[in-house]
Amino acid sequence: MHHSQLAPLPIDLPFRIVSKTFGQGAYASLKKACPLDADNPVFAVKFINKDYAARHGKISPRQLLMEATVHKHIGDHYNIISFFQTGEDGAWRWIAMELAEGGDLFDKIEADEGVGEDIGHVYFSQLISAVGYMHSKGVGHRDIKPENILLTADGNLKIADFGLATLFEYKGGTKLSTTFCGSPPYIAPEVITCSTRNQVKGNGYRPDVADIWSCGIVLFVLLAGNTPWDSPTEDSYEFHEYVTTNARTSDALWQKPPTATLSLLRGILNIDPQSRFSLEDVRRHPWFTRHNKHLKPDGRLRDPIKVATSMFESLHIDLSQSVSRPMNGGSFGADRMDIDIGDDVGAEHRISSTQPEVPRGNMLIDWDTPHLTEVFSSSQPTNKQPPNSLSPEILEDEPSMSQFSQRPSVPLSRTQNAQRFHDIVPSRSMARFFSAWELKLLVPLICEALHRLGVPVPTVPAVSPGDNSAMIRVITRDGRMCPLHGKVLIECVSEGLFEIEFMKGKGDPLEWRRFFKKVVVLCKDAVYTPET
Repeated sequence: MHHSQLAPLPIDLPFRIVSKTFGQGAYASLKKACPLDADNPVFAVKFINKDYAARHGKISPRQLLMEATVHKHIGDHYNIISFFQTGEDGAWRWIAMELAEGGDLFDKIEADEGVGEDIGHVYFSQLISAVGYMHSKGVGHRDIKPENILLTADGNLKIADFGLATLFEYKGGTKLSTTFCGSPPYIAPEVITCSTRNQVKGNGYRPDVADIWSCGIVLFVLLAGNTPWDSPTEDSYEFHEYVTTNARTSDALWQKPPTATLSLLRGILNIDPQSRFSLEDVRRHPWFTRHNKHLKPDGRLRDPIKVATSMFESLHIDLSQSVSRPMNGGSFGADRMDIDIGDDVGAEHRISSTQPEVPRGNMLIDWDTPHLTEVFSSSQPTNKQPPNSLSPEILEDEPSMSQFSQRPSVPLSRTQNAQRFHDIVPSRSMARFFSAWELKLLVPLICEALHRLGVPVPTVPAVSPGDNSAMIRVITRDGRMCPLHGKVLIECVSEGLFEIEFMKGKGDPLEWRRFFKKVVVLCKDAVYTPET
């Protein structure tokens, strides 16, 4: 169903839309826009269908307005997505905000490996700067996780998504939260134990202190490429061991962060909120105050090209590895599948400011899906090649091809012309591969790979002669049993060459990359590599 079948988008807007949908969800679509009388600046606008959100997500117009109000209240900070304007008509609420041109930060980090200590320090420093400013305005984010951490075109961090944010301090008064919200691997333990759940009133927790815990988990992920546990509950063996050993766990993941970082992590990840590091404690810690060659005194990247090159060359896929464990083989119990809850609204129904979720199985609204043919500019070869006799030049400048090389590297043409971070690391996801196989062979191959990973494929797309594209919907749970939604888009980009893009809708970017890599390995016979 196209969004225009719900209701036409508002006509009398104070800006003009200049792109197709580049993000989509069950109740919202994201489009780029610019002023009526100029081509710049380009910003993001989220359109939310109020009736559909109310009927299927139990999200009231007041809640939609509250997200915009809290976001506006925060004001401007270099590491926070800026709020511009909001408005509505009878059918739609729209929110105009800063466009994070660099895309997801964690989409550019290799799963299970993380980034080096220096780059991890850069982004943790910027995260703490953003969270400190937010808290100074009396706002707790309550959903700090990789999905909500974006990049500018220059590679600097931006916090996004204020759908679960709350005002905990106003005119000198403070209040505790009792709302059960967050994402299981990143949530603070007191959010679980002190929230109002199942009609049992909770004692409440401090949203700002819970945010600090979430920042600690993000730091761990930056350095280790994985979360330390599924959730901070006794049901998680890793968390149980962490508690019983007084944070001296034997888990191999804890051997990855540098020794100097461990005391900081243990201070932030103190299960007692009263004893947990404050932001001031974090800022005074020797690891936090260490010199960093990548940071300027104002907290921004000193050499975005160097950082981008380092991150880009760390992304790699080993097609010789084997895949055995199903995607949903995690230990996170089924009774906690819906831990994402805010203000009595399931977070699977909540709308993210910049990362709209994909519709659930019974919500078949497809906003105008981006066309993959836009990948190739008019300056690139478009001559028709006969099947199975591809011209390698077509993919010479394609960034995603690097991850299939034995020694990933930035294409020379990109290095020579690079002026900004996203000239090296593209804003669009690297979760894509190319194939010379025919569409009628690719579709069943990918569906079989999904089946082997335990990912249900309700309907296998039918392929007819002459078709040049197909789409497979993905609705599953990751290894931590958190929702993971998206699409596999297959499209012909040159005769004899198909691009297969894994477009994430909802979920952890690192988990999405793990999922992508597993599918690629299972489909390796069809993957076109630089050595092909």
